[in-house]
Amino acid sequence: MWWSVVRLVVAGAAVGVLLYGLDRLVEAVAVRLAARSTRSGAVPELLRGCRRPMLAVAACLLMLAAQPWVRAPAGVAHLLTLATIGSCGWLAGRAAVLLLDGAVHLAVRRRDPGWVGRARTQAGLLGRILQAGIALLALAAMLMTFPTVRVVGTSLLASAGLVGVVAGIAAQSALSNLFAGIQMAFGDLARIGDVVVVGGEWGTVEEITLTAVVIATWDQRRIVMPMSYFAGRPFENWSRRTSRITGTALLHLDHSTPVDLLRIEFEDFLAKNPHWDGEGSALQVVDTTPSTLVVRALATAANADDAFALRCELREHLVAHLREHHPHALPRVTVSGGREG
Repeated sequence: MWWSVVRLVVAGAAVGVLLYGLDRLVEAVAVRLAARSTRSGAVPELLRGCRRPMLAVAACLLMLAAQPWVRAPAGVAHLLTLATIGSCGWLAGRAAVLLLDGAVHLAVRRRDPGWVGRARTQAGLLGRILQAGIALLALAAMLMTFPTVRVVGTSLLASAGLVGVVAGIAAQSALSNLFAGIQMAFGDLARIGDVVVVGGEWGTVEEITLTAVVIATWDQRRIVMPMSYFAGRPFENWSRRTSRITGTALLHLDHSTPVDLLRIEFEDFLAKNPHWDGEGSALQVVDTTPSTLVVRALATAANADDAFALRCELREHLVAHLREHHPHALPRVTVSGGREG
């Protein structure tokens, strides 16, 4: 018994020394690959990202290999087996996520922003699904190492249909959110970075998980919406195909407004404004009332943030221009008093 303990300590120390040398070797290889070429940057990132799970797997395998010499109790060998399975699952999950991230970085070079957002959204969701599947497989493999569980598992397989029905009913909400998330990501309904209007709130899709969508609003709030909401209700996506958007500013002016002169000032202002992308613009009289003209100023911008800023600046500039050069064009409220007798 005591000799087994001594041998176990010696084997643990030897494994620790070997792992330290392996860690230094992996770090040196990663640094050399990163310095040799910028195109091989994904390999060092993969090595560094998988460093800890690789060390855990190597430690467990080395300790299992030393068991015939250590002659430790069967419980120790079983614990090492469980640790090996868990470490392999950890390594597989980390490697899957890093490989997907690397593939996205390579694929999104010189692509349009919409394609980049779609690729990142799908890769993120697929990575989470792979991690959940690997975790379930690792847990099942660890449980199957117990003889009692293997016997119970055989009997459970015979009633798998009933168990599936019960589990499906119990997890109906979670499963609906999961399937809605898959539909949303791979159906290209919304992507990370898209500008959306949901429930009357305007914001940017910040994160998409397996069950929810996190929307960052303009006032720094975070709205967490369940996936099933997007699958069953309409919502506005302002940047689904392209990030370009048209900003609109409405002005209520007097009927004596010189619209032609105002249009010239509008075009001069847009030519100098950095938020305008140069694609489209228009200033039109879209409606009239007994007391005012309704003038609509349209201008395109590269994204929703620029469009919002352009609308505010355009409205402010046109009103200031009319107040300074054509004050009679601003709407007035006529008040008529009764005649004195």
